[in-house]
Amino acid sequence: MSNDLILAASQVRLKAYVPYSNFPVGAALRTVSGAIYVGCNVENVAYPEGTCAEAGAIAAMCAGGEYEITEVAVIAGSDRPVPPCGGCRQKLAEFAKGQVPVTLLATNGAQERTMVADLLPSAFDPDHLTSGTQDPKA
Repeated sequence: MSNDLILAASQVRLKAYVPYSNFPVGAALRTVSGAIYVGCNVENVAYPEGTCAEAGAIAAMCAGGEYEITEVAVIAGSDRPVPPCGGCRQKLAEFAKGQVPVTLLATNGAQERTMVADLLPSAFDPDHLTSGTQDPKA
């Protein structure tokens, strides 16, 4: 894992808007061009309307015109690394191949390395949209 990606995730974590949970999370993604995109969690009093750090970084990446992730770092203020939520695992799988490395970090220095495929085994992917397609009227 590149230190610049970890630093980017750590720095953006400090910008999180978390008045309800007080649990800031930062995420940084590297793309095939080498660019780094970041995101932090943004809460809302109506909880479902919040945004996860990973989703924010993915949105920034797409806004930058890029659509392929090559490396991920996520950091949270916890005593152990915190994995992405289920929805963000699916979002990462949309833009990253299974072997893309993911480094999960805690602010106390604890780290865990994994891959996108390990975060979401048997991910729903575009092949599921066409495999076994049958005419429902048949």
